[in-house]
Amino acid sequence: MLQHFFNPSSVAVIGASQNPAKIGYDILNNIVQYGYGGAIYPINPRAPEILGHKAYPDLASVPSEIDLAVVAVPAAAVMGVLEQCGKKGVDSLIVITAGFKETGPQGARLEEELVTRARELGVRVVGPNCLGIIDTAGDLNASFAAGMPLAGRIGFFSQSGALCVAILDWALGENVGFSRFVSLGNKMDISETEVMLSMGQDENTRVILGYLESIEDGPRFMKAARQVSKTKPIIIIKAGTTSAGAKAASSHTGALAGSEHAYQAAFKQSGIIQAESTQALFGYAMAFASQPLPKGRNLAIITNSGGPGILAADACDRSSLHLIPTRKETADRLREFLPSTASLYNPIDIIGDASHERYEKTLEVILKDELIHAVLILLTPTAAVDPEAVAQGIVGLAKDAEKPIMTAFMGEKRVRGARKIFQDHAIPAYDYPEDAVAAMDAMLSYRRWLEEPERQHQRFEADTGKARKLFASVVKQHRHDLIESEAREILKAYGFRLPESRIARTTKGAVRAASEIGYPVVMKIASPDVLHKSDMGGVRVGLETDVMVEEAFFDITSNIQLRQPEARILGVMVQEMIPQGKEVILGITRDIQFGPMIMFGLGGIYVEVLKDVAFRIAPLSVEEADAMIRDIRSFPLLRGVRGEAPADIEGIRDALLRLSQMAIDFPEILEADINPLLVCPEGQGAVAVDARLTIQE
Repeated sequence: MLQHFFNPSSVAVIGASQNPAKIGYDILNNIVQYGYGGAIYPINPRAPEILGHKAYPDLASVPSEIDLAVVAVPAAAVMGVLEQCGKKGVDSLIVITAGFKETGPQGARLEEELVTRARELGVRVVGPNCLGIIDTAGDLNASFAAGMPLAGRIGFFSQSGALCVAILDWALGENVGFSRFVSLGNKMDISETEVMLSMGQDENTRVILGYLESIEDGPRFMKAARQVSKTKPIIIIKAGTTSAGAKAASSHTGALAGSEHAYQAAFKQSGIIQAESTQALFGYAMAFASQPLPKGRNLAIITNSGGPGILAADACDRSSLHLIPTRKETADRLREFLPSTASLYNPIDIIGDASHERYEKTLEVILKDELIHAVLILLTPTAAVDPEAVAQGIVGLAKDAEKPIMTAFMGEKRVRGARKIFQDHAIPAYDYPEDAVAAMDAMLSYRRWLEEPERQHQRFEADTGKARKLFASVVKQHRHDLIESEAREILKAYGFRLPESRIARTTKGAVRAASEIGYPVVMKIASPDVLHKSDMGGVRVGLETDVMVEEAFFDITSNIQLRQPEARILGVMVQEMIPQGKEVILGITRDIQFGPMIMFGLGGIYVEVLKDVAFRIAPLSVEEADAMIRDIRSFPLLRGVRGEAPADIEGIRDALLRLSQMAIDFPEILEADINPLLVCPEGQGAVAVDARLTIQE
């Protein structure tokens, strides 16, 4: 995949220049000076030779085949270059040139014409408006970046060329190696998905990093990421995750959702590790590129100072890692050489006068403890310690260790040499303990992702024909919001358990309905125009007599007529009152890039205040539905506290899976809420008490 971009046998630079102030010069100079071994063809009609290579007036004049062309000509001339590529049989093109959709409508039209013609000609394009690409294994620097990274095991792609430049400069300063470096630019043709798949197949790439501002095809990206992440870790930093559009949503789910939740859910379901900052992105990368994955969650911390050890312990407590108490056998071995003032509990504080020998002996003992899965070594530069000697000792033991080892030597001037030693021997060196713990936690999360079994997808029998007819009827009436009785019919078609209900248009009808259902009952306004019934005074609960029903009918209809006089009132819904259960909310909202997104959380009237919710992209697997339920902070309430009976978790899972299936079956569902879903005690299921759906044509 993308073979000629990364392993071309020949490269043409269109717009190559003899002027060092031109980008065309920088690109050709990078290809030449960093040792690319293939044929190089500068294309410039006014120069016979550039940088020691014969120049040609156009592609047609080149006597040999060309695998890759790099374009650095004005935007208006790029279409002509594309036509030349088509005639010459060049199938891979990097368009460095800016001046396309990033400049406005005119540039966007030019870019659209370009991509349409490229597809007609069968030419694949990276860019436009990009920095270029680098492949260190092939000594190819087809970019205008200043410098060439060292060869390494990290592949990096970025939507921002400026960030590429900054990261490259950082890598050169820190001696961090890369396998591939790709600037995506405007992603006219080749997107993050194809680059990710290509890096997944690249034997020189061990870890894949990415900076993204958007994703072109969410479902395709997730499918590719699931495939690649089962063989290599993918670490991504996502910019621009806020969503002002969520503020205009009418449902609880829509109001709580945003692109940030969609990306977080998509990454979680695809095995992608999300970095919250560029510092975390490369902190994680250093760990994954150089260390084995931990076989379990037990971490040991070795330190010569109590403060940093406590900071590391606090960070562990906020993570999935476990500070395992030191075993008696291990403690006895440590006592043989550590002073009596040392703390043998984990963190293991070997105190401030620790020498490099004490560090080395302690690490040797800890590495032999089979219950310890990973080690973090902290150092503050006291007068007694030689940081470089400590580093050399750690390097010697790390060579044969089968456990991840990370370091945080705090300070700057006195620990600089030690950090250089760690860099040279591929041991992650962090400035602060919290960064090291975060990287170790990311590795543990990835280990768990790899160990996850194949996901199960359950499908239910559903009366889709009935649902389709009902949706068509609503659209025919030029409505988007279903009234509750219609929403109930949709849920019934998907096998949801519902309370018995009747619509009453008069007080007598309401009394009759209540008598048939049996007291106590709930009454709600039936109107396609009233979305939040409780807020409008359109709900009454716990009605136990005919008189209470009559009064409730009058109050509900009067409230709506007063507060929302334009609302169409179809009557009042009289409903069976479910006496026991915990209220949760289920919902659907449609994300512009990933499609239907399912929400679960604490239900009732407080959902938008507490915001204790979890999101996943549909379709949900059984395992993902279970994970959603456990994600919310209030999950212990569902398990039962202080003698309460546990709620029926299987009933919630069943409801989530049915809702997910419905969202996939009917893409016209824009938003939906089941609020509340009343969850009965364990073994008794769950009841969809209230629901609303919004559809689009």
